[in-house]
Amino acid sequence: MNPSKNEVEVKTEAAKAASKRMAYLSTEIKNRALLSIADRLMAGEKDILVANNLDYAAGEKAGMGTAMLDRLLLTTERIQSMAADVRAVAALPDPVGETFEMRTLPNGLQVGKRRVPVGVIGAIYESRPNVTVDISVLCLKSGNAVVLRGGKEAKNSNLALAMVIQNAAYQSGIPEGAVQLIESKDRALVAQMLKMRDTIDLIIPRGGADLINNVAQNASMPVVTGGIGVCHTYVDRSADLAKAIAIAHNAKVQRPTVCNALDTLLVHMNIADSYLPKIAAEWSEAGVEIRCDQRSSGILQPLSLHKVVPASDKDWGKEFLALVAAVKVVDSLDEALAHIERYGSGHSEAIVTEDYGAAVRFLKEVDAACVYVNASTRFTDGGQFGLGAEVGISTQKLHARGPLGLRELTTYKWIVMGDGQVRP
Repeated sequence: MNPSKNEVEVKTEAAKAASKRMAYLSTEIKNRALLSIADRLMAGEKDILVANNLDYAAGEKAGMGTAMLDRLLLTTERIQSMAADVRAVAALPDPVGETFEMRTLPNGLQVGKRRVPVGVIGAIYESRPNVTVDISVLCLKSGNAVVLRGGKEAKNSNLALAMVIQNAAYQSGIPEGAVQLIESKDRALVAQMLKMRDTIDLIIPRGGADLINNVAQNASMPVVTGGIGVCHTYVDRSADLAKAIAIAHNAKVQRPTVCNALDTLLVHMNIADSYLPKIAAEWSEAGVEIRCDQRSSGILQPLSLHKVVPASDKDWGKEFLALVAAVKVVDSLDEALAHIERYGSGHSEAIVTEDYGAAVRFLKEVDAACVYVNASTRFTDGGQFGLGAEVGISTQKLHARGPLGLRELTTYKWIVMGDGQVRP
């Protein structure tokens, strides 16, 4: 390492140099690298789990919360899932080089767009070591170099995974330097990364609100933010109750520590008496704490169910990341829409209804990255959407929204083909 430069300077410059070759690397080499990464993840499972155990034990000792520990944890099943996601990305079409919107102008010029990589992607993230794999493979397949800066709580896991990725990729023909992991946990390096617009073309933060806000406010290059999910499910007066029970239960219980889990359940007054006791019984059996507004409390408190408590004003618009849900009875679809507009984070919102008009209104009027009719918000995920994996979930509107897959890690350039034309 150049003694006059620190780690982040050396590694981002190496990534920038590698990105020049990544931009025109063949699909065959990229796919070969991804399949090798998948194989080596499986082969290196023992070493990866040993490294993860060190991080997990340190997290427990430090008093890390349940949600963060769950995100930190790697298991045999999760490593297998990561490898499967890598193979799924390898099987997807390569977006780089796609030509689209070609047309011939009256003067004979052929004008269109060609999809190209962004360049160097900087990723700053917390806790979840699987992000190291997801972001790396999506960047490689989309022709980008990547600079990773994970949180200190997953330092051993991230290092073990990055070594697997680098060794597999470079031996498969990926330019050396295309995958960089910043190992130092000096927070000053994050601030430095946010000012390196000459070498980093796009920054993607993944983590809590403090991290995301810090990156969004201080980065000198474009940023794609998201991941904070305050997700609502509205059960309309025409809802099929069996569907509504299954959807709300899945959205809350299937994995409560992630950003697309249900936080607030809104229920139309006409079906509250029949629906709420049924979903509350399901939730209570799963250990969900139900924080009720006055009307839902009046329905549920007499039933002596597990953990039914009054809601406070702070429970509306709160991302719980736990087996906790807020419940509110509303008079109408209009009131549900107003509540979501006020308290939603723009992540994922759902309606359960058999009324086509209500479904259309919900799809039209709810301003969120993902809007559902009669389905669980837990589907907001790159793998579930057929993207193979995701870099994150964008809750902003530019340049991408929702799960960020291969296409979202590319931009385009105009291409113009002529036959001697000059401008008059």
